[in-house]
Amino acid sequence: MDSTEITLKRLRIRSWRRGMKEMDIILGGFADTRLASLAPERLAGYERLLEENDQDLFLWVTGRAPVPEAHAGIVAEIRDGMGPK
Repeated sequence: MDSTEITLKRLRIRSWRRGMKEMDIILGGFADTRLASLAPERLAGYERLLEENDQDLFLWVTGRAPVPEAHAGIVAEIRDGMGPK
Protein backbone atom coordinates (compact mmCIF):
# COMPACT_ATOMS: atom_id res chain seq x y z
CA MET A 1 0.00 0.00 0.00
CA ASP A 2 1.44 3.40 -0.92
CA SER A 3 1.24 6.49 1.27
CA THR A 4 -1.76 7.93 -0.61
CA GLU A 5 -3.76 4.74 -0.10
CA ILE A 6 -2.85 4.72 3.58
CA THR A 7 -3.90 8.36 3.94
CA LEU A 8 -7.23 7.72 2.20
CA LYS A 9 -7.93 4.68 4.36
CA ARG A 10 -7.10 6.61 7.55
CA LEU A 11 -9.33 9.53 6.54
CA ARG A 12 -12.21 7.20 5.63
CA ILE A 13 -12.01 5.58 9.05
CA ARG A 14 -11.91 8.98 10.77
CA SER A 15 -14.90 10.09 8.67
CA TRP A 16 -17.03 7.09 9.64
CA ARG A 17 -16.10 7.12 13.33
CA ARG A 18 -16.87 10.66 14.40
CA GLY A 19 -18.94 10.07 17.52
CA MET A 20 -22.03 11.85 16.22
CA LYS A 21 -24.11 9.59 13.99
CA GLU A 22 -25.22 12.43 11.69
CA MET A 23 -21.61 13.37 11.00
CA ASP A 24 -20.66 9.71 10.52
CA ILE A 25 -23.24 9.51 7.75
CA ILE A 26 -22.41 12.87 6.14
CA LEU A 27 -18.62 12.62 6.28
CA GLY A 28 -18.48 8.85 5.79
CA GLY A 29 -20.58 9.09 2.66
CA PHE A 30 -18.47 11.95 1.36
CA ALA A 31 -15.28 10.02 2.10
CA ASP A 32 -16.54 6.91 0.32
CA THR A 33 -17.59 8.75 -2.84
CA ARG A 34 -15.32 11.76 -3.20
CA LEU A 35 -12.15 11.45 -1.14
CA ALA A 36 -10.07 9.60 -3.73
CA SER A 37 -10.78 12.28 -6.34
CA LEU A 38 -9.72 15.27 -4.21
CA ALA A 39 -6.63 17.23 -5.17
CA PRO A 40 -3.81 16.94 -2.60
CA GLU A 41 -4.38 20.45 -1.20
CA ARG A 42 -8.12 19.79 -0.83
CA LEU A 43 -7.36 16.46 0.84
CA ALA A 44 -5.14 18.29 3.33
CA GLY A 45 -7.99 20.73 3.96
CA TYR A 46 -10.36 17.84 4.60
CA GLU A 47 -7.91 16.37 7.09
CA ARG A 48 -7.78 19.73 8.92
CA LEU A 49 -11.59 19.86 8.91
CA LEU A 50 -11.72 16.49 10.68
CA GLU A 51 -9.92 18.10 13.63
CA GLU A 52 -13.03 20.21 14.34
CA ASN A 53 -15.72 19.04 16.72
CA ASP A 54 -18.86 17.39 15.40
CA GLN A 55 -21.29 19.97 16.77
CA ASP A 56 -19.58 22.76 14.83
CA LEU A 57 -19.20 20.62 11.72
CA PHE A 58 -22.89 19.74 11.75
CA LEU A 59 -23.89 23.41 11.98
CA TRP A 60 -21.53 24.39 9.16
CA VAL A 61 -22.50 21.57 6.82
CA THR A 62 -26.21 22.12 7.35
CA GLY A 63 -25.91 25.89 6.92
CA ARG A 64 -27.04 26.69 10.45
CA ALA A 65 -23.84 28.57 11.27
CA PRO A 66 -21.29 30.45 9.19
CA VAL A 67 -18.34 28.37 8.01
CA PRO A 68 -14.87 29.63 8.91
CA GLU A 69 -13.06 30.80 5.79
CA ALA A 70 -10.35 28.15 6.24
CA HIS A 71 -12.97 25.41 5.76
CA ALA A 72 -15.35 27.09 3.32
CA GLY A 73 -14.18 25.26 0.17
CA ILE A 74 -14.26 21.74 1.53
CA VAL A 75 -17.55 22.32 3.37
CA ALA A 76 -19.07 23.52 0.09
CA GLU A 77 -17.92 20.27 -1.56
CA ILE A 78 -19.43 18.22 1.26
CA ARG A 79 -22.71 20.12 0.93
CA ASP A 80 -22.71 19.51 -2.83
CA GLY A 81 -22.39 15.80 -2.15
CA MET A 82 -25.41 15.85 0.18
CA GLY A 83 -27.86 16.94 -2.49
CA PRO A 84 -30.17 14.64 -4.42
CA LYS A 85 -28.55 12.58 -7.15
